[in-house]
Amino acid sequence: MVAAVPAVLLVLVQIAYPLTGGVARDRVTVAVVGLSAVTALVHAGLTRGVRWAAGFLVIVSGIGLAAEVVGTATGVPFGAYEYAVGRLGPEFAGVPLVVPLAWTGGIYPVWIVSGLLSSAVGEQVSRTVPQVRLMMLRVWLTMLGAVGWDLFLDPQMVADGQWEWKSGAVGLPGLGQIPLTNYLGWLAVAALMAVLLEVWDRTAIDTGAARVVPVAVFLWTWLGSALAHAVFLALPISAIYGFAGLGVLGIPLVRGLMARRITLRPLGHGTM
Repeated sequence: MVAAVPAVLLVLVQIAYPLTGGVARDRVTVAVVGLSAVTALVHAGLTRGVRWAAGFLVIVSGIGLAAEVVGTATGVPFGAYEYAVGRLGPEFAGVPLVVPLAWTGGIYPVWIVSGLLSSAVGEQVSRTVPQVRLMMLRVWLTMLGAVGWDLFLDPQMVADGQWEWKSGAVGLPGLGQIPLTNYLGWLAVAALMAVLLEVWDRTAIDTGAARVVPVAVFLWTWLGSALAHAVFLALPISAIYGFAGLGVLGIPLVRGLMARRITLRPLGHGTM
């Protein structure tokens, strides 16, 4: 299965992350970001076509880059922060160019799982639920999933020195170095991405091929990150927050798969 190849490589490289340090860890970080984006785009290209995958990249990485450039320059929408210089490769306006690719690699499995959950809700509650409500549900789930992912990402990268928060604003208990404005910013940016993706989603039919790949990547990100933070990275607080945050999607996903309310078959009408 072609779509599984970059996903397997992604998992192997992520396993190497806790075993490295210094320059080697920076290189592993870049490799993880690159492979996560490739995994997402290969799957999108296989199931929706190259044009749709390119549109996904433009929407998510484009908005992600714009948000990061504005964010580092003004402190809006995340709060005041800055990236370490020269650690993650080429930069644009103080933002490493791998960062927008991280948005693509991270948001894609969240988007897929949000689609599966919202479709399952529509089938379970009533087949007459207005489509717009299911679309908005998917938008909200994507927003929550994005924040859940960042509850792992931000503490890990801050601990590794990849970026530093300058804001003195209050943070979550145990994660005081990361202001609450960060999570509000993630909600706002993810909302814009998800709304545009809902529009773009109608432009190509989903074949349903290899949907197990992004679902497996999501589950690995959720459960594997919780384990890594708790055991290997000495970040038990973010392990708890991240597990709970992504669990908003992960728990109903697992329950739905076990009860066969959610399957990995095609959803039809261009919805992932």
